[in-house]
Amino acid sequence: MKIIALAATALLFASPVLAQGAPSAPTTPVISPDGRLFTEFGGHDGLVRIMDDLMVNLLADPRTKDFFVAVDQHHVKDELVSQFCAILGGGCTYTGKDMKEVHAKLGVHQEDFLALVEDLQKAMDKNHVPFSAQNKLLAALAPQHRDVITQ
Repeated sequence: MKIIALAATALLFASPVLAQGAPSAPTTPVISPDGRLFTEFGGHDGLVRIMDDLMVNLLADPRTKDFFVAVDQHHVKDELVSQFCAILGGGCTYTGKDMKEVHAKLGVHQEDFLALVEDLQKAMDKNHVPFSAQNKLLAALAPQHRDVITQ
């Protein structure tokens, strides 16, 4: 498996709780102001495909299914597209909720977090996102693990 230590701390930001409540503007790092990285992800349409595949993976994965089965999956995917687009320099503004607030009551363990990262990597691989581009995104997302893992 090509999960690196950085990737292992990168992702449970995709919580189903994003589907609830009013947004609060989190700080979103832009890692590619020129948009080159956004292009490596296939632009907006590429991000939509990746999120579609990610949701399929999450629902098929017994380690993550319970976090996503009973939520507005379309909304979760839209929020992730927006967040990734902003981070990758695609000109979007992410207005989703604060990660700490979103995950506070979910009981997310390290194992859950790692499973989600795996499922995201599979979706990015399926959509031919270069490994170096994947790692840049995961590095930008990594600091969020402190707010996501609650158990």
